[in-house]
Amino acid sequence: MESKKEKQMALRVKEPMELMPFLAIHFSGKSRNALKSLLSHKQVCVNGTAVSQYNRMLQPNDNVTINRNKAKQDFRHSKVKIVFEDDALMVIEKAEGLLAVATDERKEELTAFSILLDYLKKKDPRNRLFIVHRIDRETSGLLLFAKSKEVQLRLQENWHENVTERVYIAVVEGIPSKEEDTIVSYLRESKALKIHSGSNEDAGKKAVTHYRLLRKNDAYSMLKVELETGRKNQIRVHMQDIGHPIIGDKKYGAAPSPIGRLGLHARVLAFVHPVTREVMRFETPVPKKFNALLVKNGKDNHMK
Repeated sequence: MESKKEKQMALRVKEPMELMPFLAIHFSGKSRNALKSLLSHKQVCVNGTAVSQYNRMLQPNDNVTINRNKAKQDFRHSKVKIVFEDDALMVIEKAEGLLAVATDERKEELTAFSILLDYLKKKDPRNRLFIVHRIDRETSGLLLFAKSKEVQLRLQENWHENVTERVYIAVVEGIPSKEEDTIVSYLRESKALKIHSGSNEDAGKKAVTHYRLLRKNDAYSMLKVELETGRKNQIRVHMQDIGHPIIGDKKYGAAPSPIGRLGLHARVLAFVHPVTREVMRFETPVPKKFNALLVKNGKDNHMK
């Protein structure tokens, strides 16, 4: 029987070559189709990032990790996709409209957490799951979960040091006057659970958001948004602050959504693995509806 250790193999690149020949050298008993299957199922990571391109160029000292545990391939759900899984944690892509974890108001509702815990319990009733961070129900994209309390605490206690990159894609109403800017304010939550932004540092928690214009047309803009802080509803409030609310965000001043959803997607998540200390980086595609909207409404201008 294959040991647990053998299910994940770490290899170091010694000389420049493409990924497929590199895999063929180290898995001489596997066919080309079998190697392509590893790539298509996101079981191969280069320097912590899952890759599927067979002709990816490798450089000396690159780290190639092969996760040979195919259990995650058995998982199928319309609202949740497992992007990466090992013994310590899970990275998933959540669909819009799904809660990350239950709230006091919605204790019995289906959540990403409950879906994943059910999947893990079916493999072993002793398995556990812990939420590390959250994204809004209306937001799609990447989420990180821990499989033990220890891993959860390691990630949360040094969150800003452990997380090296968090990038969102936001589609907003209109065109910001500045193509690139940093928004700084102090956020507080009202009794009605709405976040308010202000300049008084004694009246809230500091929030810092960086954005850059990616695409625009006559009616909408697509922004790359990076978080320096991770406050509740931070991006949504800051987009309202500059007069360009996220499409579909009625809570923060937007008109009804032209695409039937909130225009916010957690695209990139990079962090230091709490066990291996490798930098793991994951990226998801921009939702098709976002791109279609920019083309549909007037002339689409790509920014450099």
